Amino acid sequence: MMRPQAWRAICCLKFRVIYLLLTLNVVILLMYGDNYLRTRDVTKGKSTTRVAKTSCSFHSLSPKEAQVAHFLKHSIAWPETLSLPRHLFLNDTSDPAQSTFTILPHKRGSWFVGDQLEVLIKVSDFYGRPKTSGGDFLLARLHNPTLNAGVAGRVFDHRNGTYTAVFPLLWEGSAQVEVTLVHPSEGIAVLEKLTREQPDRIYFRSFFRLGSVYKTTTCNICLNSSRRLCNYTDPSTGEPWFCYKPKNLRCDARITHSKGGFRVYLRPMEEELFQSGVNLKVSIPASGPAHIQVLSQFDFFYRSGFNFPGDFPGVAKKTMQFTPSGYYYQGAWRPLDGTTVHQFHSITAISQCLKNKAVHLYGDSTIRQWFEYLNHSLPDLKEFDLRSSNQTGPFLALDYANNILLTFHSHGPPIRFRVVPVSHLHYIANDLDRVVGGTNTVVVIGIWSHFSTFPIEVYIRRLLNIRKAVMRLLSRSPDTLIIIRTANPKALTLYETLTNSDWFSLQRDKILRAIFKRMKVKLVDAWEMSVAHHLPHSLHPQPPIVENMIDVVLSYICPKTENL
Repeated sequence: MMRPQAWRAICCLKFRVIYLLLTLNVVILLMYGDNYLRTRDVTKGKSTTRVAKTSCSFHSLSPKEAQVAHFLKHSIAWPETLSLPRHLFLNDTSDPAQSTFTILPHKRGSWFVGDQLEVLIKVSDFYGRPKTSGGDFLLARLHNPTLNAGVAGRVFDHRNGTYTAVFPLLWEGSAQVEVTLVHPSEGIAVLEKLTREQPDRIYFRSFFRLGSVYKTTTCNICLNSSRRLCNYTDPSTGEPWFCYKPKNLRCDARITHSKGGFRVYLRPMEEELFQSGVNLKVSIPASGPAHIQVLSQFDFFYRSGFNFPGDFPGVAKKTMQFTPSGYYYQGAWRPLDGTTVHQFHSITAISQCLKNKAVHLYGDSTIRQWFEYLNHSLPDLKEFDLRSSNQTGPFLALDYANNILLTFHSHGPPIRFRVVPVSHLHYIANDLDRVVGGTNTVVVIGIWSHFSTFPIEVYIRRLLNIRKAVMRLLSRSPDTLIIIRTANPKALTLYETLTNSDWFSLQRDKILRAIFKRMKVKLVDAWEMSVAHHLPHSLHPQPPIVENMIDVVLSYICPKTENL
């Protein structure tokens, strides 16, 4: 029989072991707890644990292209946010309700058309404490509802919690300032981390079939390379695309492509950084007057005793430090680059402009929207039923009497549409190589929205391939008109933010402009045309904005049109 002392010794040893094990678990949790992230399907509210890691392939970039990509990536670098603490609290982050903007006084006491308006923005946290670092994503607009006028401002980050928004004064009368916090700096840090660590949060599916055997597998640019893959890298452009190899089926048995779904891995606090009505696209209040009165140039020269020069554009260029691409006045878009935009208000005006023209549109649904607008605007334009997807096309419409051809082709993967036959997946660069071109050929390109979840190198590679194809087209047919549509802001929810935030779109917008800069192409600035307008932001802008965009396109095609 065991003695009491021995029992006490054994029990004491057991408790010590249990204590050590509990202590060890606590230490492990404290050291590695941040790696056990909550996995959430935002659309279904499910939670699981993430195990596999993914990687993205950039192998198709040549050394020269890799240098270009590095330069472009550096050029859009966002101001660094102070390292997010392990235990982040919402109250320590940027709060639009506690932040303010102030119109800075003019040194002459009055503002005149052609002057520049400066607005100081001070960002504070939920306690009202001034922020000491930058990196917040802000949008600014100057507008006059009565005149249906508006212009986008440029926001300069001083990286100390303060910002300056700059506007040119382009019309006489009232001008009201509007400043919006799209994302706090802490939210930007989370979005950057998501792209870096979870480039596969949007995933895709392909259906494989051979006889009676069929499988569906996951596809993406970014996949777990430890598993067997089917490599669908385009031989002409080097654009990579992969699917997990289906069991008992060959890779050439692939039938369709579709969007699979969305998975994201967020800490609970990270999700609080993207709350509608709290810190997601919320207006910042003014600390004083939010509007000014702008006097005409005639008043300035009359008061100064000078002769009025009668040349507003020349005066404006001398005084403006920031020149936007254009502005709205009486609801019509007015570019500031010297382009004259006509208003094509009648069916006859549009038909006469497009007469004998072949217009080829390539890109995402924001370009498809233009095809739909023109197709519905011209009753003599008859669309042929090509038995294609109503999302990806291809579409073709013809006005035989006026010899107008209108086509639309969707860009190749990644593309988040419903089921699409793989035979309908084309890369824009390859399609452009099949365009003959010429004086009566118009090519319109818009590609940005479906690349937001991937590392920026993926988008850079795609645009560099398109740029080379455009150069080849212009080399063989110099009179071909090339028009590029930029990105635009949109309405944001939590899901839209994590997949298609305006911040992602802005980064890609900057890349697109840089890659096509100094090329013989025309730009439709969808970003500023959306920011400057009074209508809510939308992935597919509302009809008044689209109508102005189409007016810009048609004015590029028919610059000498009169009496519309």
